[in-house]
Amino acid sequence: MGETVRVLLADDHPVYRDGLAALLGSLDGVEVVGTAADGVEAVDGARELQPDVVVMDVQMPRLDGIEATRAITADSPHIGVVVLTMAEEDQTLFAAMRAGARGYLLKGANQAEIVRAITAVAQGEAIFGPAIARRVAEFFAATPVATSGPFPQLTEREHEILALVAAGRSNPQIATELFLSPKTVRNNVSNIFTKLHVADRAEAIIRARDAGLGR
Repeated sequence: MGETVRVLLADDHPVYRDGLAALLGSLDGVEVVGTAADGVEAVDGARELQPDVVVMDVQMPRLDGIEATRAITADSPHIGVVVLTMAEEDQTLFAAMRAGARGYLLKGANQAEIVRAITAVAQGEAIFGPAIARRVAEFFAATPVATSGPFPQLTEREHEILALVAAGRSNPQIATELFLSPKTVRNNVSNIFTKLHVADRAEAIIRARDAGLGR
């Protein structure tokens, strides 16, 4: 499985949550770094622990899994979210997709399916149970492309950093110019790469300059 995948589990049912934590924790290549009993704890835990993957239930108190997923992916889009739920209706599936989930499994999934989903999402892939794969494909095919300007998925800060990247600035130079810590710049650059679906800095510069940034 390569490098260890750091996982945060969010589920309000302690028996299921603890059982899944014990199962995953016994496997090579997976480390359960934390658990959450509701959506608020999931968001806070993701922000603090920065796991590779959050395994997210949908129906939870205080903040449901859809809103928690939206908050996590907006704050840290490099974190992959796998929804693991009893809900199989289209409305919940598509809401999870729109919120940024990259995986969707039903709780009837076996151990191999869950582990495969976690490792695939950690590597940047999207993965869904076979029963809903066709609906996912149809959903993406019907999703309109945003046309509200260049890179509307980026935050204002990410736009600012991308413009400096496109202008040839290094991360230390950006940190100095914007009065940010080097770690903050690195995290923002990582988020930019994820949101733009680019592999490296060179590709990000090309995309940015084609859109008129950094000139």
